[in-house]
Formats: sequence, structure tokens, C-alpha cells
Amino acid sequence: MGEKGFFIYIDGAARGNPGIAGIGIIIKDGQGRKIKQLYKYIGEATNNIAEYTALVYGLQEALILGLKDVVACSDSELLVKQLNGEYRVKNSNLRPYYEQFLHLKTGFNRLEIKQIGREENRESDKLANKAVDSRVDSSLKSAE
Repeated sequence: MGEKGFFIYIDGAARGNPGIAGIGIIIKDGQGRKIKQLYKYIGEATNNIAEYTALVYGLQEALILGLKDVVACSDSELLVKQLNGEYRVKNSNLRPYYEQFLHLKTGFNRLEIKQIGREENRESDKLANKAVDSRVDSSLKSAE
């Protein structure tokens, strides 16, 4: 991708599905250096809602940082295939998150949504679980 591009690794975790849930986000530059790590407890949610919430927060953070060339990486097949238009968004609970994604997408010059394996997403998974363990319903926390 080159030096200008950035990668956002996102994950959502829900214990119980639905159950207590959290999100983890890691933003890296084109050389793989972490520039931001965030996590947040989001209350009770399904795994899919947690994944979408992580995406929305990750994209918002990227826009706040002024990043315009981004690859969002997730291990959620459903999320990636819905965002890339391969699956329809049938669940009415996911539609508002999908619509928020469409709106946020307009703020980027380039936004690619990429599916990665769980092993490539361990760091954001660890942050999402840290958020669930903390169970503190507050603002996004930096993990630096």
C-alpha cells in the first residue's frame, strides 16, 4: 500500500451473544507502526453489533486523525462481506451501523475493507476482551 496508507484493525467481543460486549481498535501506519490503540466497553450487544461498533469507532478515529487512505481489517466474514456488497444487510439491528459506515466512507479518499484471519487480529481481539473485562461504560480508552 505504500507509506501514505493506514490500517485499522478492529474486533468486537460479546460474551453470551448477546452478552456483555467490548470493542478493540488498533491503527497502524504503512510500515506497521502502531499510532493508536483503543478499547471500549459497549454494554450488552451481539457479536455482530460489537464488530460494527468497532468499525464505526475505528473509522471515526481515522477521520479525527486526518487519515484519508485506509484499509479496515476485520476477522468477521459477515461484516466484511456486507460492507463489500457480497451479502445483503438483512438484520434490521445492523442496518443503522451499515448506514453509518456508508456515511463515514465518504470522508475517505480510499477505504478498503479486508478480511483477515483471527491470528492476524489477535491484538485488537485482546483489546476487545480487555474492554469486556473492564466493564466500565465510559469513553474510548487509549491502550498506549
